[in-house]
Amino acid sequence: MSQSQAVALRVSPQQQALLEQLARRQTADQRLVRRAALILALAANPCVGAVARRQGLTRLTVRHWRTRWLEATSALEQAERERATPQQLTRLLEQVLADAPRPGAPATFSPEQVVQVVALACEPPAQSGRPLSHWTSRELADEVQKRQIAKAISPRTVGRFLKRGRPPASPEPLLAQR
Repeated sequence: MSQSQAVALRVSPQQQALLEQLARRQTADQRLVRRAALILALAANPCVGAVARRQGLTRLTVRHWRTRWLEATSALEQAERERATPQQLTRLLEQVLADAPRPGAPATFSPEQVVQVVALACEPPAQSGRPLSHWTSRELADEVQKRQIAKAISPRTVGRFLKRGRPPASPEPLLAQR
């Protein structure tokens, strides 16, 4: 039984120079820096196990990024053939090395809606025609729906929005206590 040889990654001299720049960039996202260093290591030594040990990563992680690079090789070569500027090629490299979109449901409320809910909580309840001295989560949720900021919102969700906006050790509650 013969051992299969790892296929070396094709990294052009221009790509290598840009990857080295990314790996040395002080202000870059550290995930991007590590991935650029990983691709450079794989270009120098295609052995997944050796690169994984040297980089302190799992073989699965190294294989994942090796596969991502192989899938992007044709696009990178095409960009070089079309004489892409170094900035364009760097952006393309950053896209190749970026995280893939994560699964999950989209946010129920937009950031604008959250800001409007917090702004409403800062208004006095009397301004909205409510005979209260302080807002409660229930009253705020009702007013949010009345003003059509959101079609539906629970008092618990309103409370979460307001809790997130508060400094960690705030002595003053934003809502009336029961």
